[in-house]
Amino acid sequence: MPHSHADSRHADHDHHHHAPPRDSDGQRRVFLAMLLTGAFMVAEVVGGLISGSLALLADAGHMLTDTASLFLAWLAFRISRRPADPKRSYGYHRFQVLAAFVNGGTLLVIVAFIVFEAVRRLLEPVPVMGGTMLAVAALGLVVNLVAFRLLHGGDRENLNLRGAALHVMGDLLGSVGAIVAAGVIMATGWTPIDPILSLVVAGLILRSAWHLVRQSGHILLEGTPGHIDILRLKQHLRAEVPEVEDVHHVHAWSLTNERPMVTLHARVPEDADQQAVLQRIKTVLCKRFAVDHATIQIEAGPCADTAASEEETDVKRASG
Repeated sequence: MPHSHADSRHADHDHHHHAPPRDSDGQRRVFLAMLLTGAFMVAEVVGGLISGSLALLADAGHMLTDTASLFLAWLAFRISRRPADPKRSYGYHRFQVLAAFVNGGTLLVIVAFIVFEAVRRLLEPVPVMGGTMLAVAALGLVVNLVAFRLLHGGDRENLNLRGAALHVMGDLLGSVGAIVAAGVIMATGWTPIDPILSLVVAGLILRSAWHLVRQSGHILLEGTPGHIDILRLKQHLRAEVPEVEDVHHVHAWSLTNERPMVTLHARVPEDADQQAVLQRIKTVLCKRFAVDHATIQIEAGPCADTAASEEETDVKRASG
């Protein structure tokens, strides 16, 4: 038998990719946070316009995009639960990563807007009503704390949920900045503190947003999961499965942040029990590297892919 794949006992687990129950919990948390954020956004817009505070208006704009981003995150949870079909054999799980990438990109745009407005306000100061600003910002802090607690209590490995939580964290920091700015304005009348603190908040958001974009982009580009070292994986398989003579054509990527996947070829002696070797390889991958979905080709001779590639090269040389 030239090659073998995962046995039927693992077929349903490995190939249907059912959404775990924790996705339902994440969906509920995101929906509640979306309601809180959307409801308060209206109050913050009104308060920002009345008080003339950039910190409040910037935070209100942030909350507007957050409401849309939380809706996207909620939609991603729903769509990701759809079963696999002939056109999408892995299902729709990756939509959550796409939502996280979009949310991270949106945060970068928001940061650029806040910086632009802050610089403009520093060059052309405007009067700010500290009392109104303080009242609205304090209420916003309460709302954001509740929303952040909802999202932070969910699955921290889920990029979609982390993206949603990051948006709310940005709102929370914005509310804190607005409260501090309002206090300084009420005590001293120094209005430049408003755009200055907006810049500080923008800097904090930028760091987290860039990390989210980089991590979700890495997954979308089929990058190797951070906890998997290909060389070490090969070494462990040869050391722990004596029948394995060579491991090659190894590819590792992630369906989502919590679902790493691996494909590989393993060469074994012709008289080896290929099914037993296959099972031992899958056990090592699961225990050592947390990979519970692996497509493994067992070979009892030269690699068919390498032979085919060499044959194609010879044909091209001959025709050239």
